[in-house]
Amino acid sequence: MNTDKIYAEQLANEYAPKDDSKVIALRKLDARAKLPAIVCTYTFGISSALITGVGMCLSIKVIGNGSTALFVLGVIIGILGLICMGINYPLYKKLLEKGKRKYAFEIMELAREISGE
Repeated sequence: MNTDKIYAEQLANEYAPKDDSKVIALRKLDARAKLPAIVCTYTFGISSALITGVGMCLSIKVIGNGSTALFVLGVIIGILGLICMGINYPLYKKLLEKGKRKYAFEIMELAREISGE
C-alpha cells in the first residue's frame, strides 16, 4: 500500500470543489419548506408556556401580593396560555402546508429528475 498516494488523494478530495448532488438539493428544499413552520411554532409554544407559567405563579401567589384580583387575573392568563398551546399544533399544520405548497413544484421536478422519469 502506498500511504502517500492515499493521503494525497484524500487531501485533494478535501480541497476539490464540491458539486452538490440533486439529492442534497432536494433535502435542502425540503428543509427550506419546513423551517418557517418549525421556528414559528417552537417560538409560539415556548411563549405560550411562559404565559401559562406567569398565570400559574399569579394564581398560587408566588408573584404578586396575593390579592383576589391577582388570583383571578392569574387564572385568566393561565387559561389564555393554555388556549395558545392548543392553537399551536393547528398553526404548525397550516404553516407546514403553506411551505410545502410554496416549494412543491421545485421539489417535484427535482424528485422526477432523480428518479429518472
